[in-house]
Amino acid sequence: MKFDYFYILGFIGQICFSMRFIVQWIASEKSKTSVVPFSFWIYSIMGSSMLLIYAIYRKDPVFIVGQLPNLLIYSRNIYLIKKRR
Repeated sequence: MKFDYFYILGFIGQICFSMRFIVQWIASEKSKTSVVPFSFWIYSIMGSSMLLIYAIYRKDPVFIVGQLPNLLIYSRNIYLIKKRR
């Protein structure tokens, strides 16, 4: 059986995507209010990019359509944060 490196990419993308909720939860707990830290958006764009690549490799149109708009939203949020600073 041939080893498929895209599985590793898919799993790493999923881990990055999950990490965004962990960093958001920790930041909110520390401040005792809902906070969305910059790292949330970084993990979002990393995870979504890797998952999109994996979806394209798998030729899964549902997965592709589900991830593609996210990149625009996450990129826009990062832009707005950087612009404000």
